[in-house]
Amino acid sequence: MKTLIAEDDLISRFLLKDFLEEFGPCDTVVDGNEAIAAFRLALEKSDPYDLVCMDIMMPRIDGQKAVAEIRAMEKERSVKAADAVKIIMVTALSDPKNVMDAYHKGGATSYIVKPLDREKLLEELRILGLVRRESKEGNISQER
Repeated sequence: MKTLIAEDDLISRFLLKDFLEEFGPCDTVVDGNEAIAAFRLALEKSDPYDLVCMDIMMPRIDGQKAVAEIRAMEKERSVKAADAVKIIMVTALSDPKNVMDAYHKGGATSYIVKPLDREKLLEELRILGLVRRESKEGNISQER
């Protein structure tokens, strides 16, 4: 599973990378502009991301605008909905308006409210079909 983490907070960025790198390579960026550029580059190299973890509140371009741009890139390339990148919005904002905006305006797949919790993140990955359930030994395997 190839992951892009767009997070301006150093600690949150580190925790997400620490959680997710056991499933595959993780690229990190600090704002929406960098997220858009990294996503575009991955598409151009025919090595797209399976997952994007996107903070909502970031400098320059916020997460919601970056997600809308990512979805526009996929649409331009005729990416089928089933093949579209899974996007988890990561936010300190738990108010319903921001959550609904992330889904309807930006095209997010899911969201997680900070502080980050490993078990909640793993459950979201399972729901999105990116990882399978834990084995009896406690190991988690990738779906893709």
